[in-house]
Amino acid sequence: MDEKKLPLTAHLKELRDRLIYSFIAIGLGFVLCYALKETLFDILAAPLLKVMPSGSSLIFTSVAEAFFTYMKVAFIGGLILASPFVLYQIWIFVAPGLYRHERRYVIPFVSLGSLFFAVGILFGYFVAIPFGFRFLLGYATDFIKPMPSMKEYLSFSVKFLLAFGLVFEFPVALLLLAKMGVIDAKTLSRQRKYAILLIFVFAAVMTPPDIISQVLMALPLMGLYELSILLARLFGKRPAPVQSST
Repeated sequence: MDEKKLPLTAHLKELRDRLIYSFIAIGLGFVLCYALKETLFDILAAPLLKVMPSGSSLIFTSVAEAFFTYMKVAFIGGLILASPFVLYQIWIFVAPGLYRHERRYVIPFVSLGSLFFAVGILFGYFVAIPFGFRFLLGYATDFIKPMPSMKEYLSFSVKFLLAFGLVFEFPVALLLLAKMGVIDAKTLSRQRKYAILLIFVFAAVMTPPDIISQVLMALPLMGLYELSILLARLFGKRPAPVQSST
C-alpha cells in the first residue's frame, strides 16, 4: 500500500476521471456495434433460428420494438467490447490502495475469472440454448406456431447467457476463498451432497421450467464443483507448520 495518502477530493477526482474514460469507451463501443447491429442480432438469434421450423422468423409486435431491440444489442455489444478497458480503469483506481501481495493475486484472478465467464457464455450459446429451444419448440403443432418476438428473445437469451457466464465463475470464487483460508478441499468434499442439492435448486430457478435446461446447467455446475475441489487442493492456503516446543 502506498505510504502517501491522498485527500478525499483527489480520490473523487480520480474516480470521476476513470468513470468518464469508461463511459467514453462504452460509447465508442456502442457506436461501432450499432453500425453492425443487424449482424450482431443475427449471430445472437442463430441458435433459435436453427431449431425453428423452416420458413419461421422472429417478429416485432410494436412499431418501435425493432429499433429499441437493436439499441439494446448495440449497448450490450459496446459494453462487452469496452470491458477490458473498463476493468483496466478499475484496476488503476484500486491498485494504489492494495498491498504488494494483494496486487500479485488480482491480475491472475481477474484473468481466470474473465476466461471462465467467456467459456460459460460459449457453453450456453453453443450447447444449452440449442438444446433448450429444441425441447421447448417441440410443443409446436399444426395449429400452434412459434412466433417469438425480437424483444422477448433478446431478454431471454441475454439473461440465459449471463446466467451461464456467472455459473462458470464458481471455481474462481471457491478458489479465492480457499486461497484466503476460508474453506479447504476437505470441507468442499464433505459438503458435496448438500452442494449438489443446492446446484439443482439454483438451476431450477435460473433456467426455464423444463428439465432439459435445468440439467444442462446443473451438470456443468457439478463438474465445476469437482474442479473447485481440485483447485482448492492444489492452490489453497497451506496450514502453518506446527512448531514443537523445546
